Amino acid sequence: MPHRSGRRSFLRGQFCHSTIKRPPGAVDAEVFAKQCTKCNACIDACPELIILRDEDGLPQVDLRRGACTFCGVCARACKPQAILPASGWDWRAHVTNACLSLQGVTCRTCEDQCDNQAISFKLMAGGKSEPQINNKLCNGCGACAAACPTGAVSFYETQQHSEEKPC
Repeated sequence: MPHRSGRRSFLRGQFCHSTIKRPPGAVDAEVFAKQCTKCNACIDACPELIILRDEDGLPQVDLRRGACTFCGVCARACKPQAILPASGWDWRAHVTNACLSLQGVTCRTCEDQCDNQAISFKLMAGGKSEPQINNKLCNGCGACAAACPTGAVSFYETQQHSEEKPC
């Protein structure tokens, strides 16, 4: 879910913001921007190839490319310690109306890809099914998003402590 901006942003013509997904273990957004040397070590080290540069040259995670395994390789590669070891993060999956099951098309790709079994489907009238995500089981890894044929899986941050960029 995109984060809605406040009154100040609205007055500047910025109507919504999306939050940037930094690698798991990234320090606070302000500190991260100062500590990260943009050396590409975390990008080069990521075995899943999901860490890319954002428009400012800082590393961000793109879960449409694949899932994060929380392996910690990016943290070990980060010499300035802008990324610290972490076993997870505060991102959780959310399914949008673009989901095929909500349109009456049988699809369970996201459920099949979820190792934590955080996704289930609730039968609805008319042959449709509504995806349900158990946020206690979801670790935000992105396996569901990478596999979704319609790109219907997005992510939101459960603890709002990162930076935002205009939509």
